[in-house]
Amino acid sequence: MGAAVSIVDHSVDSGLLDTTVESFDRHFAVNARVTWLLIRELGRRFTAARGTGRIVSLTSAHIVGNLPYGASKGALDRITLAAAHEPAHLGVTANAISPGPVGTGWMPEEVRERCVRSTPLGRLGTARDTAPLVDFLCSEKGEWINGQLLMSNGGLA
Repeated sequence: MGAAVSIVDHSVDSGLLDTTVESFDRHFAVNARVTWLLIRELGRRFTAARGTGRIVSLTSAHIVGNLPYGASKGALDRITLAAAHEPAHLGVTANAISPGPVGTGWMPEEVRERCVRSTPLGRLGTARDTAPLVDFLCSEKGEWINGQLLMSNGGLA
């Protein structure tokens, strides 16, 4: 299976009124532009069998208090959805997964505690929670799933 998984990410907490232009631009450069460039190159270079190409982007629903991150992830969503249609002649599918709060060591303790309280399962997500969905989307069984924004966030409301 040919696959491109977007794993680049950048986040700095700031809101609508205190985000700097530089921070906004950096978020878009890392979270949207890099993904677009990767997807563009996949479309230009993809030569594997039709129906075997997969694009899976990791996105986020987090916006409040983190405007540039949320806005740039919204742009990533739209890029991914465009990729579900534009390179269709290649047989490439594209989907985005929003894994919710994943404990990778980046969270300050107060954010971690708030996320744990907000999740019905009472814990943070792990890479092991998201990996099976990525695996499925990249498999032959996932070929019919295309152009979707999938929530895999433990029921976070």
